[in-house]
Order: sequence, then C-alpha cells, then structure tokens
Amino acid sequence: MNFDQFEVLSFDCYGTLIDWERGIESALRPIFVRHGISIETERILEIYAGLESSAEAGEYQDYKTILRKVLEGFGSALGFQPEPSELKQFSQSVKDWPPFPDSAPALQALKKRFKLAVISNIDDNLFAHSASRLKTPFDWVITAKQARSYKPSLNNFQLAFKTIGLPGEKILHVAQSLFHDIAPARSLGLATVWVNRRHGKPGSGATPPSQAAPDLEVPDLQTLARMAV
Repeated sequence: MNFDQFEVLSFDCYGTLIDWERGIESALRPIFVRHGISIETERILEIYAGLESSAEAGEYQDYKTILRKVLEGFGSALGFQPEPSELKQFSQSVKDWPPFPDSAPALQALKKRFKLAVISNIDDNLFAHSASRLKTPFDWVITAKQARSYKPSLNNFQLAFKTIGLPGEKILHVAQSLFHDIAPARSLGLATVWVNRRHGKPGSGATPPSQAAPDLEVPDLQTLARMAV
C-alpha cells in the first residue's frame, strides 16, 4: 500500500483501539455469576454480536440504550431477569473498557504523519472517556449520536466525508470489524486496513461475520504504524 496518497486515517474505535471484547466480558461476567449463569467467553461475544446489531438496525437510540437492550436480550436468551442496577451499570460500562496496549503509542506515531479521525458507533459523552485513555487528540470525531445511525449504515461515513471535507481517495479507513466498517467503507470506494485483532481465534467475536475484503490486513495497530510512518 502506498501511504503517500492519504492525508487522513479514520479509525473505528471499539474493537480497533479499545479492547471492547475484554470490556464487554468484564462488565457482563459478574452479572452472570450473580444469576448463576455459566457461559464461555466466545458464546458471550457471539450472543452480543447478534443482540447489538439487531438493536442498532432499528430506529436510532443512543448507545447506552442499546447496551440496556443487549443485557435484556441476554436475560431472555439465558433465562434471567437483569436488575435495574445491572442495566444501568452495563449501559455505562464503556467508560471502563480498556485500550489495547499498542493503541496510544501507535496513534501518537501515526499523528506525526497523518490527520486522525474516529468514526464510531457510540455516544459523544461515552467516547470522551475512551479518548482520554487513548492519549492522542483526534482532528475529527464522528459518532453514531451525530449521525443518528449506526454503522454499517453508509450515513455515518457520508457524515464523515462532509465533516472532514476531503475526497474519499485521501482517507484510509482502519478498523477491526469487517461487518461494521470494512464492508461499507469499501462500498463507498474507501481504501481500508483490517486490524485483525482476533487473529488465531475462532469466529468473529463481538461482530457479525462478513466476507468483506480489505486492501491490507495487519495483526495490530503497531504493525500499521511501523508500515506507515
């Protein structure tokens, strides 16, 4: 890939920069334990992928509401009734989801050469907590709350084009989710990098499966930084 053609790197956040699978499990596991539910990690993520994508496909609701619906869906699937306090706690758990260890240093390195954007399925106030963990200022932040829709909707990317103000050929989109990001970005003609955070693991984790083909695949963000800077 010729990185000289790009002026902006746009990133998905959750799953790419923030270790959302670890965050999701850490938030859900104590709830399951309280309700006597024994379940494997990959099964948690598989159920989460289906529940989240279904909730996001309907009329727009903020991400805190999406997470409440996800936990209610787990209750229906696994046979328990979440407590109001558990619904509230899980709906706000994003602020505790950890970054991948390489995210902050890789972003800092990439910032020396490119302008950086985030295109994320999140509320603005929840992203603010994650941004503080990433320790790198973004030039643009485009959220689902601003777009009033969730990726893989093309609307989120079209809002990003308008906000960034550059033609698509100047933007390289970097993401972990083939379903939410690589497929819609490719359909709009964007060059894409798949950060395959799950390399070596079975299934597609907390995202629905997709056969979308990226322009470049890397195992982590630090590898991309070494290639691009």
